Amino acid sequence: MTVRSKALMWTGIGLCVAGAAGLVVGGVLDVEAADPWASVAGGVATLVGLALTIYALFTQPAAPAAPSVTAGGERSIAAGGNIGSAATGNAATAAPPPTMPASTPPPGGTVTASGDRSVAAGGDIGSVSTGDA
Repeated sequence: MTVRSKALMWTGIGLCVAGAAGLVVGGVLDVEAADPWASVAGGVATLVGLALTIYALFTQPAAPAAPSVTAGGERSIAAGGNIGSAATGNAATAAPPPTMPASTPPPGGTVTASGDRSVAAGGDIGSVSTGDA
């Protein structure tokens, strides 16, 4: 939650508490006088709540862009996440991948493998063989 969101939230909570306290005090002192105050407080709370809701709706940050993954060269490999084992050569085999910790690529990242037999990953790469066997 951003600092601005927290400030708006606490402002709304403070207004609700102040309104409730005012109505309780008004009700204890004079019930007949509390009725018009309740109407005014309800109307003001509604308008402030609506204004805060519209403000929060239009000031939300944009969602992060989806990662762009492109493999452009002959026999190239690109992955948005981890690659355990990859082989791009003739009759080549990649060794079994080592045990890799789970990792999450950063959102909105770009992964590009542009040359022949190139390998690119947004996460970890375990084992790769790009030559001919």
